[in-house]
Amino acid sequence: MPFDPQREDYQRMGLLFANSLTTTNPVEVARSFAKFGRQFAQDRDKLPQTDDDRAFHLVANATALIDYQLPFASDAQAQKLIDQAHVALEEALKLDPRNPDALRMERASQIPSFEGYYDYLREHREEARATCEERAQRAREAYDGDRQGLACMLAMAPYLRWLAALASKAIVCGHNHAALDYCHDLLDLDPTDAAGANRSAAIAYAKLEDQEGLTGLLPQVHGRTARPAEVRDAWLLISLCALCYKNYDLDGAQQLVDALCRSYPHAPITLYLQRELPDGVFSRLAVDQGSEDELILAVSECTVLLQEGRDSSARGSFGAWMMREADKRLTSEDRRSLQDFLSEEAAGEGAQAPLDDRGGSGVQGPGSSPDPGVGPGPLSDGGRG
Repeated sequence: MPFDPQREDYQRMGLLFANSLTTTNPVEVARSFAKFGRQFAQDRDKLPQTDDDRAFHLVANATALIDYQLPFASDAQAQKLIDQAHVALEEALKLDPRNPDALRMERASQIPSFEGYYDYLREHREEARATCEERAQRAREAYDGDRQGLACMLAMAPYLRWLAALASKAIVCGHNHAALDYCHDLLDLDPTDAAGANRSAAIAYAKLEDQEGLTGLLPQVHGRTARPAEVRDAWLLISLCALCYKNYDLDGAQQLVDALCRSYPHAPITLYLQRELPDGVFSRLAVDQGSEDELILAVSECTVLLQEGRDSSARGSFGAWMMREADKRLTSEDRRSLQDFLSEEAAGEGAQAPLDDRGGSGVQGPGSSPDPGVGPGPLSDGGRG
C-alpha cells in the first residue's frame, strides 16, 4: 500500500490517544475511539500530541497542496498553493527541525537541478536514517505489542521515502545502478514494499537492458512464478515491453500492450496520450490499484523509457511505437473521448488538433525528457509539468 500522509497522520495521533487511555474495558475503549474520530476531524488540537506530530500534520497539509492540488491548478491558483505549502513546511521545521519529510520537500523547491537534488538526497541520507532510527528506538521504548510495530513503522517511514526519492531521482539522472542499490536497501528495510521499490527497479533494469534482473522481479511482485503476459502491474509491463521493443521482439511487445489493456480501464487512451505528471514530492502518489489513475502514473514515471531516442513525432521511438499500438486498440467510444479531450486542450491553447480518420493527431508528444535546468519538484516554478 503506498504512503498516504493523511492515513499516517491519523495513525500517529491514534497511537498517542490509545497510549493515553486509562481503561481496558472494551466498551469504554470503543466509545473513546468514537470520540477520538470526531475530535480528530473537528478539533485535533485538543488531542494529545507532540511537536513532532504537529509538524507531521503540517507536512500532510503541504502534501495535499503540492502533490494533489498543484498539478491540476490554474496558473492563477498555482502561486497561492505554492505559498501555502511553503508556509506549512516552514512551520513544520520550526516545530521539528530534523523532520526528514519536511527537509526533503522544502529542498526540492530550492535546488535548481535534478542532479543537484539527487546529490542533496545522497549526501544527507545518513542524517535522515539516524533521525528515523533514533525515533524508532523511542517508539520501541514507549509501546509494546502491535502498537510497537506500528509506531516503529511510522518512525522509519520518512527514511523509506527518502530512499525512494533517491532511487527515483537516480533514474532521472541516469544513475541506474545506484538506483537499484537504493531499491535493494528499501526492500531489505521493508519487504512489503510500501515505497514501490520494485516498480522503480523495473524501470532501472529496463534502462540497463537487464532482462534477467527485470524478469527476476516477477515473483517478488506476484508472489509466484508468472509469465510476463500474466503480469498486472503497469510499471513491470511497460518495462518488459520496452525491453521487447529494444530487442526487436515486436510480437512479445504487442502481447504486453494487450496485457496492459486487459489490466487497466481506458488503457488505450492513456497509452496514446502518454501524459507526464510532476513527481510526488512526499512520495509516489497514492492511487487505487488497477485504476486508470495508476496507469496514468506509471506511464508518467516510465517517460524515461518512452522518450528514449527521437522520431518525427517528437516522441521517443518506443513512445511513438506505443502510441501507434494504442491507436490500433481504440474503440469508437475511445476515439470520441480522445477527440473531445484533445479539442478542449487545443482550444485552451488557441488551436485545434483534430484526429484524422485513422486516429492520428496533430498534437505533439508530451515533451522532451526532464531538463537538468528545471527544478526537481512542483514547488519550483518549472516543476509543474
